[in-house]
Amino acid sequence: MKARTLLFTGEGKGKTTAALGMVLRAAGHGQRVLVVQFIKADATTGELAACKNLPGVRIVQMGRGFVPRENSPAFAAHREAAAQALEFAAQAVASADWDLIVLDEICAAVAKKLISEDSVLQLLDRRTRPVCLVLTGRDATERLIAAADTVTEMKCVKHGLKQGIKAQKGVEF
Repeated sequence: MKARTLLFTGEGKGKTTAALGMVLRAAGHGQRVLVVQFIKADATTGELAACKNLPGVRIVQMGRGFVPRENSPAFAAHREAAAQALEFAAQAVASADWDLIVLDEICAAVAKKLISEDSVLQLLDRRTRPVCLVLTGRDATERLIAAADTVTEMKCVKHGLKQGIKAQKGVEF
């Protein structure tokens, strides 16, 4: 197995969904999969419920939900949570426990200044074994894009939320 870095970014829907498709595929091949969610904090999502039933798959939510502005008193707690998620992810990458690791919303965590771009690039560079890393989130930086071997940008052509359709179980969460 070759070390891979895939990145799903863009304004369109489907970044986490694409990564979860890879989780499903890897689990079907008996691979060990870890998903670290950098921003999400909703314990009622469909992916958490479904992955509990997949052997070898673990999802860890380490975020605190929607990120406030940098000048908000709550921002520091979000930054601390992202730093802890990054350290957890670094330990997972260094271990021999996982074949596929999804760093969900890590690009958004960088864009929102919760963690530094350099720290994510260092995590990628410190990989010493052929683990596949999947990075997701809006606003991926040019350097993160350059570091990945496969990049997909999701483009929003039309979205139901803009038409007043509320988020639905099984579709958005």
